[in-house]
Amino acid sequence: MIVVRIVLSAVLALAAVAAHAQSYPAKPIRLVAPFPAGGPTDTTARVAARALQARLGQPVVVENQGGAGGTIGARAVANAAPDGYTLMMIAVANTFGTQPVLYKLDFDPLKAFTPVATVVTDKQMMVANPSLPVKSASELVAYAKANPGKLNYGAAIGIGPHFLMELFKIKSGARIQHVPYRGSGPIIADVIGGQIQLMMSGKSVLLPHVQAGKMRAIAVAAGARWPELPDVGTLVEAGYMDAAYDSIFGIVAPAGTPGSVIATLNAAMNEGLKSDEVRASLAKLGIDPRVSTVAEFAALIAEEAPRWAEIVRVTGIKAGE
Repeated sequence: MIVVRIVLSAVLALAAVAAHAQSYPAKPIRLVAPFPAGGPTDTTARVAARALQARLGQPVVVENQGGAGGTIGARAVANAAPDGYTLMMIAVANTFGTQPVLYKLDFDPLKAFTPVATVVTDKQMMVANPSLPVKSASELVAYAKANPGKLNYGAAIGIGPHFLMELFKIKSGARIQHVPYRGSGPIIADVIGGQIQLMMSGKSVLLPHVQAGKMRAIAVAAGARWPELPDVGTLVEAGYMDAAYDSIFGIVAPAGTPGSVIATLNAAMNEGLKSDEVRASLAKLGIDPRVSTVAEFAALIAEEAPRWAEIVRVTGIKAGE
């Protein structure tokens, strides 16, 4: 009788999983972007949401929950029900690399989240208000040294651009003051408006402003120059950076989300990334789609997280700065 009950329980459990897989998704999905609207995380989330919605047949709603370097939104998703209806767009460098070192989190991202799919690789660039009389990284360093304390840059605390700007300052000796923000969207507005002079962020959100003449590209955080900006040098060739630091964006779900749901989402995202419409959208932003299996995304996180954690140590940045 006990054996029969065990077998029956197993059969019912498998049936429940199968039924969940067949019915998923049965309602709208939340895709949390843990930064304000207008930044790379938000921009990527909206492209991903449209691609998923078209393939899953349910609305995928982007919800911005900014603050504390992305940890407020991350905590909300970590505590969400693991049913596939709450997801998060993350930058691997932030969520798995810098945040666990920089903040006293009450959750471990490696245990709290399960990888779903990579989405894009977004390269980084440094830009300035056009009124600043510099056109290259070396000119910026010379100007900063000749005008100590006069330059400011904006960045959310503890995210990739914040660390890259601090690395640049360490390498170059330039004195540039950090002004904390909640995300890239407000920083872009203030650089264009002249409230601050500099910022670093993703190609996806800065390139259109550079091409429109609202910002000036100073340098790109890459190993090679970009075809869109062939006259703009790299921080590597200028000697202010040892390697390229790209931002890899992907989707995660709360730990415990059924494997069948993860597989459905991964397949839908990859299918979307291979489609002409999504590739065209990403091409306009100058960023590259990144297709992966769940296992490949997990391996990428394991590779990238220590690299960015080391940057926290090198720069000595604290969460209160």
